[in-house]
Amino acid sequence: MRTAVAYVGEAAIRQVLGYISKSPEKNLFKILDWSKRIARDPYHKELIESVRNVLQDPGSPWPEFMVSAFQDIDPHIRDTILINYFINACFLGVPKQNEMAKEIGASVPFAVLMDPTARCNLSCTGCWAGEYKGEDLSLEVMDRVLTEAEELGVYFIVLSGGEPTLRKKDIFELARRHPEQVFHLFTNGTMVNERFAREIVDVGNVTLAISMEGMEEYTDARRGSGVFQDVMDAMDILNEHRCLFGASVTYTRQNVEHVGSEEFVDLLIDKGARFVWYFTYIPVGASADLDLMATPEQRAFMHKRTSELRLRKPIFLMDFWNDGIVSGGCIAGGRRYLHINAAGEVEPCAFVHYATHNIHDVSLKEALQSPLFKAYQRRQPFNENHLRPCPLIDNPDAMRDMVRESNAHSTEAHVDETADEFAAKLQDYANAWGELAEAITREEQAARESRVG
Repeated sequence: MRTAVAYVGEAAIRQVLGYISKSPEKNLFKILDWSKRIARDPYHKELIESVRNVLQDPGSPWPEFMVSAFQDIDPHIRDTILINYFINACFLGVPKQNEMAKEIGASVPFAVLMDPTARCNLSCTGCWAGEYKGEDLSLEVMDRVLTEAEELGVYFIVLSGGEPTLRKKDIFELARRHPEQVFHLFTNGTMVNERFAREIVDVGNVTLAISMEGMEEYTDARRGSGVFQDVMDAMDILNEHRCLFGASVTYTRQNVEHVGSEEFVDLLIDKGARFVWYFTYIPVGASADLDLMATPEQRAFMHKRTSELRLRKPIFLMDFWNDGIVSGGCIAGGRRYLHINAAGEVEPCAFVHYATHNIHDVSLKEALQSPLFKAYQRRQPFNENHLRPCPLIDNPDAMRDMVRESNAHSTEAHVDETADEFAAKLQDYANAWGELAEAITREEQAARESRVG
């Protein structure tokens, strides 16, 4: 908490945390007022005002969501995450990132996604990480990357894999060495137990997103028999210890209507989940099954469905493809995040298995200036319609051209598909979704104009 203390003063921090702990339902707007006063970036001030408007909307589920989070999450976790995310990562981090971006001539991201290991105790159908070599990043290398990230103003660290909890000892060591950062783990949840939950409470700066595909039938079909029950048990343990966690859900042609159902979302709320990250299935590797991809019509269903559920359910929902409207298009390639795999290859995105730099050979600052990242940033956004944000499945010709331009190499263990071949096989899908996305955009624009009129 040293960075936050130096910025706003210990007395101010104690005051706002006191407001949260005593009576969040009464002091919610005082907290927003305080946050707006200390925010440096005009965008953050506007965002805080938008939150105020949402909370004042009659029937909104968000006051219930926020009060429940303040009351039901362990105080050490709650206070640490609030300070590390909102003050360190946002209020302090973003201006620092912008400053450093001017210095190095390339974007500095909000988040670093890193894989402590490529190993996993499961073998899920169509896993995006299944094509990597089975390697680990050393504790020393990860520690260096996190130190370099802090120097750039980056305080939000995402850990994936493989299964990151196979390195749980090192992860908790990193959390203790870097107490001002937030560590967000994407995990299959099978290794969560009482001791693991107590460690999360002890460090205070670790959160979990547990991967699943819906109820038992769908989760076990992709992840293996018994995994759904393991996930349910893990959520019960985390909820009992008042940890901050949510779900990471991949929607495919087989489960999209199910994971968008009220029954599934209500289950997660009942289990204590605070958020859901929705990902559409991406066919990585030549052997990937294109028939698992959600159809354009199913993707449109998820776009509409998450928008509806947000108005009624006290849980934070984010669809990383359909919410390109919110993010202004693709956030990868160092624009707002990057990916370092377990072999140290610095990739634009977890789904884009190409690189020009390896973190073992360069600093994080040097990696951000890679020709592949600069090729990304010159083209972002990849489409004026932000319902078509992705250079893989929405604009595959862009991915092909960036790989060619930067002379990037494949980071997969077995190179069985070129960027040209990937682009060719996705073009029909991109065209079909493009037509539907344009129709949705016209319809939504007409609805907005009608409300204004």
